[in-house]
Amino acid sequence: MYERLQEVEDKYEDLARKLADPNIWGDPKEYQHLAKAHSDLSGIVETYREYKKIRQEKDDTEELLHGHLDDEMRNMAQSELDILKERETEYQGKLRLMLLPKDPNDEKSVLIEIRAGTGGDEAALFASELMRMYLRYAEHRRWKTEIMSINETGIGGIKEAVIAVDGKGAYSNLKYESGVHRVQRVPETESGGRIHTSAATVAVMPEAEEVEIEINLDDLDIDTYRSAGAGGQNVQKNETAIRITHKPTGVVVTCQDERSQLQNREKALRVLRAILYEKKMQEQHTEIADARRTMVGSGDRSEKIRTYNFPQNRATDHRIGYTIYRMDSFLEGDIQDMIDHLIAADQAERLKGSEEAL
Repeated sequence: MYERLQEVEDKYEDLARKLADPNIWGDPKEYQHLAKAHSDLSGIVETYREYKKIRQEKDDTEELLHGHLDDEMRNMAQSELDILKERETEYQGKLRLMLLPKDPNDEKSVLIEIRAGTGGDEAALFASELMRMYLRYAEHRRWKTEIMSINETGIGGIKEAVIAVDGKGAYSNLKYESGVHRVQRVPETESGGRIHTSAATVAVMPEAEEVEIEINLDDLDIDTYRSAGAGGQNVQKNETAIRITHKPTGVVVTCQDERSQLQNREKALRVLRAILYEKKMQEQHTEIADARRTMVGSGDRSEKIRTYNFPQNRATDHRIGYTIYRMDSFLEGDIQDMIDHLIAADQAERLKGSEEAL
């Protein structure tokens, strides 16, 4: 571990020398690339330097204890040594986490696809509540959001929706939300007071740039049609809605929320690009059969990940066995505590895997 840390520090210092070279200032693109690489390493280098300082102080204190000291000085030195050993262990843990390979998508914005599952109208209502939960969470984080497409039911629910969440680190936090979300409660439409179980699926996809996913226009079937509306003046007389079919994969994306055909087309292509990027990632995961993939971070849409039990006021994440007892605030977007526990569990599993590999 220490050899790797020294290599990181050496690379950091080399980047600093390159950034100080006046010749690089004439190439803004290269300067920006080097500056970002330097910034990305600054956290781990600062932590490593603090760790080395602690180790040196610990060694000095141990050497002092081997000398001739009176009882009072010896007790003071021993107390200081105990503190330094605790800090050394703490920083070792921090550095191990920092050395774990980073998910290249972690800093990206995301598209969240929410679909009503089993449960009819109740599932559609629950899907709508999940969409609101993620929109509220993004608002708490001061991230920008946009509803890319939505298919609503007549009672306030949604059959499916795609929302864009634009913010640094959105994927690193929200990627654990992919999977089946199950709800247990008495529906408002149920007069007998029986608890029903229904579900909705969530897929969190990092938003892909055009350079990452190149879409050949010859592979697309693009249809236009009139947007569905509430009637009256809102009925679209022009064919502004877009349906794009990606022929090689069979993926179909629709968008009808904008009044311009061009705007709907651009939105649909953003969604299609994210779906194809996610498919590409899943294929890469499958190809690396021997790689450790934790249950927390698998992102499998068919996996039941969480149950929202209204009678008991609890939400339980089945991957880590963690439960919160405040459904009202949770569904209002106060989900960071749950996310933090998922991140910690994922990091612990990855650390265990890296230690076993050594």
